[in-house]
Amino acid sequence: MAAPPLFTSAVAARAGTLVGVRRATPLVEVELVLAARPRRVRLKLEAANRWGSSKDRTAFALLEALESSGELAAGATIVESSSGNLGVALAALARQRGYGFVAVVDPRVASANLRELQELGARIELADEPDEQGGYLLARLRRVQDLVRNEGYAWTNQYGNPANPDIHYTETAPELWRQTADGCDAVFVAVSTGGTLAGVARYLRETAPRVQVVAVDMVGSSALGYPSGPRLLTGIGSARRSEFLTPSDYDAAMLVTTDEAVAHCRALAAATGLDVGGSSGAVLAACANFLSLHPDCGPTVCICPDGGRKYLDTIYSDDWLGEHGVRPDDSIEYRPGVRSLPVSEPR
Repeated sequence: MAAPPLFTSAVAARAGTLVGVRRATPLVEVELVLAARPRRVRLKLEAANRWGSSKDRTAFALLEALESSGELAAGATIVESSSGNLGVALAALARQRGYGFVAVVDPRVASANLRELQELGARIELADEPDEQGGYLLARLRRVQDLVRNEGYAWTNQYGNPANPDIHYTETAPELWRQTADGCDAVFVAVSTGGTLAGVARYLRETAPRVQVVAVDMVGSSALGYPSGPRLLTGIGSARRSEFLTPSDYDAAMLVTTDEAVAHCRALAAATGLDVGGSSGAVLAACANFLSLHPDCGPTVCICPDGGRKYLDTIYSDDWLGEHGVRPDDSIEYRPGVRSLPVSEPR
């Protein structure tokens, strides 16, 4: 499937007007000890965005695209299939701009996300009947299609709108590259819709083709074309293949188990005080596996989509681990970083 064209008008123009208003998310260096050897790993902490995740960028771009297309009249209602961070960001932006927002969720929605959506004024539509694949994505999308038949409703379509990858091409990737001016050998990016990965990869292919781009997904996800199966973690993976990605967008793909992702979340928090979400744990696990296979690889960057605050009752809960049979490896070793990194210029 051909890569979608870059969305270069309204999103890029609006992003340019916000220089000095929004700040870049930080890059923090830690050490991951593998075979008694400390390895430099840099974490781009997207939890520092206004509403707590990399989906802040995506939500901004999707809404800008709808507005520039003329699909949103005053008082319109935005609809999106999201049980997590994108829904929260869209709900916040919709309220700011005077739109209604409907989040189509499924039973796996985290209680913290549900509370935040409701506090932001979102209307919740629950798709609680599993689809033919045993998951909920297709059922959620069917509910979205039912809703947008109503006059005044519009779908942002995070799964197919080219504004999704384009904001990461025009904003996330250049920001990351400025922050790693002293060197970067590999970048690890989680896959859900594939938008972040597609945008970051295309920028790096043009700007720094020597940097290896590694796609990170969960066992059981079909986002990269692997067989679909049961998945426990939210915020990473998909029941269908990404519409944005082609195999040329990444140099390697690494699949991670729930046990691995949770183990890295908890080990990082215990050693450094940095709490990250499950998709970030998956990215860290993939980075560890990659570095074990490539001992000569230099500094790496892991894009961490969100923080751990919303996961205190799941991946950071011993009761939740026992309930779901998750057995994280407790021998993983992190250390706080010993170097200070330059602060990126405002975006």
